Amino acid sequence: MRKIMSIALAAVACSASLTLATSSPAAAADHSPQCVKVRKYFNKGQQRYVRLSNLCTQRVSCYKIVIPHHKDPSGRLPKGATKDVRYGTTGIPRALYVKNVSC
Repeated sequence: MRKIMSIALAAVACSASLTLATSSPAAAADHSPQCVKVRKYFNKGQQRYVRLSNLCTQRVSCYKIVIPHHKDPSGRLPKGATKDVRYGTTGIPRALYVKNVSC
């Protein structure tokens, strides 16, 4: 009985480690560093802005501003910088979120 139980446990452990090994490279390939952080959404006159900060002090980061039913503007943010980015007029919807993308 012990032999059967230890074989079953070994099979479960092997399949779990195989699953982790096969899913890790795919997850790592899609993952870009999460450096760009939204500080504030605001309007100035008839323009919509988002204040972005690059939390990475060693590298330039890239972002994409996601707006429903419109072309998503994107850009680069210098290392350690904070910047107000204009992404449209008050006639378009407010941005849903800002996505970190690879450069």
